[in-house]
Amino acid sequence: MGLRTTLWLNSVFLRAPTLNRSGNIEKYRETIGQKVTATAFRIPFIFTFALFLGACGWFGNEERDEFEGLTTEEQFYRRALEQLNSSNFQGSIATYQALESRFPFGRFAAQAQIEIVYAYYRNGDSEAARAAADRFIRLHPENENIDYAYYMKGLSSFTDDRGLINRFLPVDPTKRDPGRARESFSDFSQLLAIYPDSPYAADARARMVFLRNNLAGYEIHVANYYLERRAYIAALRRGQYVVENFQGTPAVADGVAIMVECYLRLGLNDLADTSLALLRENYPDHASIDNDGEFIIRTEITNPSLLYTVSFGLIGDNRVEPPLAPTQRPLNSGSQEIINTQVRAEEEGRSWFSILTLGIFD
Repeated sequence: MGLRTTLWLNSVFLRAPTLNRSGNIEKYRETIGQKVTATAFRIPFIFTFALFLGACGWFGNEERDEFEGLTTEEQFYRRALEQLNSSNFQGSIATYQALESRFPFGRFAAQAQIEIVYAYYRNGDSEAARAAADRFIRLHPENENIDYAYYMKGLSSFTDDRGLINRFLPVDPTKRDPGRARESFSDFSQLLAIYPDSPYAADARARMVFLRNNLAGYEIHVANYYLERRAYIAALRRGQYVVENFQGTPAVADGVAIMVECYLRLGLNDLADTSLALLRENYPDHASIDNDGEFIIRTEITNPSLLYTVSFGLIGDNRVEPPLAPTQRPLNSGSQEIINTQVRAEEEGRSWFSILTLGIFD
């Protein structure tokens, strides 16, 4: 109840006269109980009221303007540039935005719009960097820094899928989703097509070579996925796509090897021999060719058992070797054989008994 309440109670008992009658004693006890109860109810109310006043003081202060003292467009730009050079990217972004909102048609507006692209990129916000680059390209198509906008647009997609985990763990970029890589390749291609003499063209071209190799490697991973699951037609299409569209990349040799194996699995031996001759001629040291120049049929791993999965491959063996297709394929498919049988039956003619019984007793 507090020190003040305790002292008051003691003073009440000290001032209370000594009475012998029980009625007066009960009266004093009742009076003291009422005062104690009233005091106990006041304390929480006073405490709540004090908190309310404190909260009013906390939230009642007006927010301080971080751009206080900046009056001219040049002052805004200089502060944003200082923040950018000191790696305060969030602060520079806020200052650039304030500059554009207060001086939208000033002489530093266009420069602020192109520099904020770099600020977004260094701040790790790739989507905002791409949006800012697109906006600059749309608003200033004749600006002298337009090639830089195209370059930063491609660079933002190039580094978009490189998060914190990729900095510490080895991640194969060819196994990742190729969406961002394709966007970056397209943006860099647009830069080289429009501004081939740009100072950023050399770096863009080198990054395009890297992206192209990764895209080809991704197609090979997909082809191997289909091949391990015996989807030979799908794997063959992926291998052909790599050979036709990614010439000059290291993945072309793997694409030809996949074509050879798929042709062998499908029984197309002539096409397999042609692809194998191509592989021997251009890539004699490929892993799928042995010392005698013969093609090595891979051993697939499919449908891992529970024991094999739980033991991480230490117990059990689920290696299987799917048989190759027959050397000579049938002249007609199964569907064509059914059609031919029906045609022969119609040519032979039907008896009157078969016609009357609607073919039930044939």
